[in-house]
Amino acid sequence: MTIEKTTSSSPNKNSLTSRIVIGMVAGILLGTFLQWLMPNGSDKVINLYLFELSLKGLFVDGILEVIGQVFMASLRMLVVPLVFVSLVCGVCSLKDTSKLGRIGGKAVALYLATTAIAISFAIFVALIISPGEGVNMVASSSFSGREAPSLAQVIIQMFPTNPFASFAQGNMLQVIVFALLFGIAIALSGKAGERIALLFEDLSEVIMRLVTILMNIAPYGVFALLATLFTTVSLTTFGNLIEYFLVVFFVLVVHAIVTYPIILKLLTGLNPLIFLKKMRDAAIFAFSTASSNATIPVTLETATKKMGVKNSIASFTVPLGATINMDGTAIMQGVATVFIAQVFTQDLTLADYLTVVLTATLASIGTAGVPGVGLIMLAMVLEQVGLPVEGIALIIGVDRLLDMTRTAVNVTGDSMVSLVVAKSEDQFDHDMYLDPQAGHNIEEIDFKHLKDN
Repeated sequence: MTIEKTTSSSPNKNSLTSRIVIGMVAGILLGTFLQWLMPNGSDKVINLYLFELSLKGLFVDGILEVIGQVFMASLRMLVVPLVFVSLVCGVCSLKDTSKLGRIGGKAVALYLATTAIAISFAIFVALIISPGEGVNMVASSSFSGREAPSLAQVIIQMFPTNPFASFAQGNMLQVIVFALLFGIAIALSGKAGERIALLFEDLSEVIMRLVTILMNIAPYGVFALLATLFTTVSLTTFGNLIEYFLVVFFVLVVHAIVTYPIILKLLTGLNPLIFLKKMRDAAIFAFSTASSNATIPVTLETATKKMGVKNSIASFTVPLGATINMDGTAIMQGVATVFIAQVFTQDLTLADYLTVVLTATLASIGTAGVPGVGLIMLAMVLEQVGLPVEGIALIIGVDRLLDMTRTAVNVTGDSMVSLVVAKSEDQFDHDMYLDPQAGHNIEEIDFKHLKDN
């Protein structure tokens, strides 16, 4: 798992989290201070030197504006290569034609179904609670709304006539479809496909390094964006931000302890309380690393040694789930889309919400299981429905804790799907599942070693 190595290559996760929070708070304080100094835009001196620099007669955008927009451009820059390469790598893991058929079909169908349920529920709850109402923020002048296409047109436009044009234009639905087809072709192409797959694994590691670099400059981008935004936004926005956080957290918890157990009970008849109890250690580790990929060894041990899933199933469904099962990320994207639309007073139609569900569900296949990637995928989802990407700056400060929580949800879904597939294939030890002591005598896993490697 080459991505796993890159995932844990940034050991200072807590330090990065602290820096993002500091950048967020500092930006809000600076923006609020400037708003207090020039409530009506009357203080031309501060406005001149902080936001509109004039050098040798040449007008240059303000420092904060430049830093913030460069950061947002960097987010957009990574969207297409990240989705395409990660998605191709994920599909390439289906090398065994029998798994690609029956078992692979079951696993992929379940992963996509739970993701669709997750984001639909997230949008539903967010629309009821309306965490972004009352802010009335104005988008940048560079943003312009567009007429929402019909659902039929969205489906037709999913299939590219020129994939290179899709890459250049950033048409993510077409990129996703092409990546799926390309990945399947690689998996079925024998030795030639194996050579191409190795190339994509190397590309994936390089792109993950780019993600790491971007996340390390995120505090500065957040500071600049929020300092600019809060020159016109009052601190009452904090109330909306807390409301957004609680909505996402609520939907994540409900999806983990209600949706997954219901699906498990309906499809297997197994006791869901036993499942939740045996998932505890893996979920805690996932929460601490915020990485589905880094948690793969723990999830595998949990599925095979505690839950009774045969290794022939778990060794396939768990790594696959770490790649394509991103229910937690989809929940964040659903709530964030509604929140940002309400903050910027942009009305979304039913077709827009269906587009968000479809886009986020398909994009979950290409969302690598590493910290921070969900925000990059959110940029793509927002652009698909014509919402201003700069709205991400409002939520990035609280995203780290939510990132940890949604990773715990993701690995819980991986284990649930593994159980369902194993039960349907008669590759399941029922006695081990019922045994409360199963797995307790396993040699202790070196969690620090997993984090550092």
